[in-house]
Amino acid sequence: MDWRAIPYSQSPTTVPPRPSLKSLYLAGVLFLFTLCTCLVAGTQFALAYAQNQAVSFDEFLSAFTLFCKHPPALAAGLPFALTLLTILLAHELGHFFACRHHHIRASYPFFIPFPSLMGTFGAFILIRSPIRTTRALFDVGASGPLVGFILAVPALAYGVLHAKIVLGLDNLQKVDLAFGTPLLLRLFASVLHPGVRPGMLLLHPVGRAAWVGLFATSLNLLPVAQLDGGHILRSLNARLHHYVSLLLPVALLSLGLFRFWEGWYVWGLLLLGMRFLRVAPIYDPTPLDPLRRWAAFFALLVFLLCFMPAPLYFSPNPH
Repeated sequence: MDWRAIPYSQSPTTVPPRPSLKSLYLAGVLFLFTLCTCLVAGTQFALAYAQNQAVSFDEFLSAFTLFCKHPPALAAGLPFALTLLTILLAHELGHFFACRHHHIRASYPFFIPFPSLMGTFGAFILIRSPIRTTRALFDVGASGPLVGFILAVPALAYGVLHAKIVLGLDNLQKVDLAFGTPLLLRLFASVLHPGVRPGMLLLHPVGRAAWVGLFATSLNLLPVAQLDGGHILRSLNARLHHYVSLLLPVALLSLGLFRFWEGWYVWGLLLLGMRFLRVAPIYDPTPLDPLRRWAAFFALLVFLLCFMPAPLYFSPNPH
């Protein structure tokens, strides 16, 4: 994900200055905090995996207690934490190096630590100078999710290959929460565990980290506003991007209304608010070349493989 800051005036051929040391220190501190919160999240998945049961709110409390009383015990969370942080870092570095390639001033990746089920709210970079061409807009938008997806695929395959078959994982009468199943996970499950319903698979923590990475990728590829998918669509067709940015937030709010996932309320309102952000004009609207158009089609395929109308199901009566 990338967020715009106030445009920075510079020639499109000038190599932008590297981010300051202060920015690097801040990025490093946020990364370390996010590593801690992801270790807590990873430990809860490791505990659940070892006990052949679904993740519950009790596991999160147990992992947080371990963090407070005996931090070395959180080593169990390393497979999840390192996998997820690698996927997210690759995503943001894809944006960063695309910006460097096109002489666009950008910050280092900033991670968002958050003690929660997934351990983080993701990461972002700040773009501090205008994106002047459609090709640069496409490259900056597409590079992050495509690189992150490429790393998430083998991690998901590993997680499915080492998954355990546990009855009742998707039965909200027996568990606190259940995870949605993206199309890519269904495909892997059908090959590696034929005849087994994907909802019965207890993923290895590495696979669960890949699931989080796919979820984040699908959100970033929503073709609206300043999201990565919005950059891609705008580089292809600015008029279509305008209309989709009006309609898609309404569609997400409708998903929340029909109880697919309450989080769509937040995303719908967030994307409506993003419409009021200033968008710098494109000075060179040269149409994309065939290779980039094929890459845009691949980005659409990635979105379809990752998107889940209902990513999380919560039990109405937590156990």
